[in-house]
Amino acid sequence: MIPATWPPTRPTIPDDGSISYGEVFTRRWVVELILDLAGYRADLDLAKMLAIEPACGTGAFLAPMAARLAHSCRIHGRPIEDAAGAIYAVDLLAENVDMARRATAATLIAEGWEEGVAHRLSDGWVRADDFLLGEDLNGTADFVLGNPPYVRLEEVPASRSAAYRRACPTMSGRADLFVGFFEVGLRALSQGGTLAFICADRWMHNAYGRALRSFIGDHFSLDVTVVMHDVDAFEDTVSAYPAISVIRRAEQGPVVMADTTSESGPEEAGQLVRWATGRRHRAKHTRAFEVAELPRWHTGPEAWPAGSPDRLALIADLERRFPRLEDPDTGTRVGIGVATGADDVFVTSDADLVEAERLLPLAMVRDTKTCYFEWSGHFLVDPWDNEPSRGLVDLDRYPRLRRYFEAQESRLRRRHIAERRPRDWYRTIDRVDHALTSRPKLLFPDMKMAMAPVYEEGICYPHHNLYYVTSDLWPLDVLGGLLLSRVADLFVRTYAVKMRGGTLRFQAQYMRRICVPRLEAISKPHRAALTEAFETQDLEKATGVALAIYGLPPEAMSVIR
Repeated sequence: MIPATWPPTRPTIPDDGSISYGEVFTRRWVVELILDLAGYRADLDLAKMLAIEPACGTGAFLAPMAARLAHSCRIHGRPIEDAAGAIYAVDLLAENVDMARRATAATLIAEGWEEGVAHRLSDGWVRADDFLLGEDLNGTADFVLGNPPYVRLEEVPASRSAAYRRACPTMSGRADLFVGFFEVGLRALSQGGTLAFICADRWMHNAYGRALRSFIGDHFSLDVTVVMHDVDAFEDTVSAYPAISVIRRAEQGPVVMADTTSESGPEEAGQLVRWATGRRHRAKHTRAFEVAELPRWHTGPEAWPAGSPDRLALIADLERRFPRLEDPDTGTRVGIGVATGADDVFVTSDADLVEAERLLPLAMVRDTKTCYFEWSGHFLVDPWDNEPSRGLVDLDRYPRLRRYFEAQESRLRRRHIAERRPRDWYRTIDRVDHALTSRPKLLFPDMKMAMAPVYEEGICYPHHNLYYVTSDLWPLDVLGGLLLSRVADLFVRTYAVKMRGGTLRFQAQYMRRICVPRLEAISKPHRAALTEAFETQDLEKATGVALAIYGLPPEAMSVIR
């Protein structure tokens, strides 16, 4: 059961002017695919059911839904008037409502229903409202279907944005508006009801989707996901990273995972539907899509994996058999370097700028470009006492540091961290853990095409654009060889956000998802081979050894690449 606190009291819709509506209209064949995957079929008695379209636009979903509903009435011997309560569609824009009504009525008329009845029904089905703040529809819907708007919350006027956040607790951080549409749509489902959206898939992987992922994992079943990044799914060209998600109010069951190519179209969509709604015994690979069934799905707030079904199955197997990289038993830790909030003040290459004691050698991304650490001579102007309990240094002890910071005081005080803590106006955003400087570590740039660990012997402190791995147990040259491999890269590639061109956005949360064998389970010859691969940056050698260590057959290489 969903807790009684869901939903919170709905606030009044604030009237604070226009907003960006984030309209992206869906191609007809993609809509038909979504309706098929959701099970909105004419052989069901659709007139007895309720289907919600929460952001109907000009009717891209409504027209196909009306056609199926009209066909269903004929199959079940019903007059179309019996379907007066079968569709509930809303849109914020009055002109969209008018166009959606006309498109829906035209569909009914084309299906042979009387014109006056068609207009009365479409007028009743479609209304101007804000789905997130309007009528309470909890537990009423058999289907929630559509393409929610793509709008960052910071682009919404402040009072409306605040109202959305109060109404939709899953819209945390820098969320997109569609997170709220998922939440309210899911709450609208009756038991066994199905939501099917096409939407940017970033919520599955980014921090702002954590609460939504938990909500789904606690109360719903992800039945189908179809990644459509390379498909021309919309009427206009947009960089939206779309995916279809089919979610049901039920206990979690097996999941159909599909990944499409630019070859996908109406005919291929039909093949995908036939596989997904059939016996599903064996994975299917075509030039247009790969599809397979996974026996289980993830719960909790952690990022969901992405990739081909074969890749996800392999990841699931490795996660079942091996512990994660960050492990208190081995003292292995993943972290990120210092964020200053003002690199132009805190980062310098002038070794005489302030007292030498207050200059901390700083590792920068540029120092790792050759895959071997080459310090570029940058320092952190360090405001933190070497004794952690003392916090910031007393500037009276360092007159040159005081003069330097006071010359930059107006700049430093404008930062958010200084406004929150005015007495600590000269602090960096992150505290500095001085013990980390002298620890050997593996460094990883925050954006890279593939895993590229670089050994740093324990001289420099990492900058914010670098992630690091330290360990009490692992020899870092052995661990570095393992993390260099395509097997380790597979984990990050599966969980991390990908930029245009395939560049991976490395973050600690994704690196922590890497699973590694226990060190004691790795033979001495394999340790030596990993060390050699790391020292020579031999990716293929590292991968070959990793396949053996993880117990993977050679044919797994076709999935890993």
